[in-house]
Amino acid sequence: MLDFGKFEWTRRPAGFETAGDRIEVVTKPHTDLWQRTYYHFRNDNAPVFQMGTGERYFSFTVRTEYQSRRRFDQCGVVMYLDSENWLKASVEFENERFQHLGSVVTNYGFSDWATTEIDASVKSMWYRLSRREEDFRVECSRDGVHFFQMRVCHMFKAAEEVRFGIYACSPEDSSFKAVFSHMSLTDCQWPAHDGQQPDEE
Repeated sequence: MLDFGKFEWTRRPAGFETAGDRIEVVTKPHTDLWQRTYYHFRNDNAPVFQMGTGERYFSFTVRTEYQSRRRFDQCGVVMYLDSENWLKASVEFENERFQHLGSVVTNYGFSDWATTEIDASVKSMWYRLSRREEDFRVECSRDGVHFFQMRVCHMFKAAEEVRFGIYACSPEDSSFKAVFSHMSLTDCQWPAHDGQQPDEE
């Protein structure tokens, strides 16, 4: 169990409570993280609860439970370096039929968004964020045992120390409760690549 005393808020939510290994977060309306791409707007006001480490090989795991009900309501795992360099993974509510399970990677102030549709009845998801130097992998799981890769990415501004943790936000005029639990920091669960050899420098 991680010590919440090691975490700090980058912008606070509407409310939060901690108990044991759980933290409950209530979102503020009109909060989000996004930079430029396609939509052309820049949103940088989502509450982020993070800790830092200089360890260059690690895995951070967390379980999320959520009561999202308005389009784009979301909560999940995040690594927020600064306003123009960060990554996040979450389930974003869309409508009564489906949600978007996806991830956003933002480098140098431009975001992308990779998604797949899942049923709207899903109200819990696990995430695992793994680091291997400046490269990262995000995985998801329904049971906390069997994890499936969502994406691999490179973060150009990932220095010796990075900050990572959880976030929850409501881009539209909405507010909901998200519960985060089972947070752990372990040795890197992302094995070294053993296939094609790197190109010679």
